[in-house]
Amino acid sequence: MKYPFKQLMTVAFVTSAIGLGNSAVNAEVTTGRTSQGNDQNHQSVIAQSNEEVIARRRGRASWYGPRFRGQQTANGEIFDPSAFTAAHRSLPFGTRVRVTNLNNGESVVVRINDRGPYAAGRIIDLSRVAAEAIGVRRRGTAPVRLEVLR
Repeated sequence: MKYPFKQLMTVAFVTSAIGLGNSAVNAEVTTGRTSQGNDQNHQSVIAQSNEEVIARRRGRASWYGPRFRGQQTANGEIFDPSAFTAAHRSLPFGTRVRVTNLNNGESVVVRINDRGPYAAGRIIDLSRVAAEAIGVRRRGTAPVRLEVLR
């Protein structure tokens, strides 16, 4: 039976995370600033220090430019640069991911609602507000750690 490459990569990513088992509880306390609020679409939700991390990856993050405002994302939402959202190539829509800028230690939790990035060498595209929260916006890209939250 043949499976599309994207599905195989998702299965590999998730199964490697499952191999971490129940002991993969994140005890790290975020030292950087994070935003919080009542509306999940417009505010980042602070991840609890005991929230289970089911997978980790490192790579480079970038952010969406203003030309994408108002366009439809891959999951059907309208892109809002003031929402704490992000694009990832294979994680399921709705997945919560803690993104930590490895240059300054600042973290933000975003919700995956789009596909991308399509630029070589990048693993996640952040919304403008998420990029600002962790200091990625000014430079355009930054090395990051992704932690997929259960």
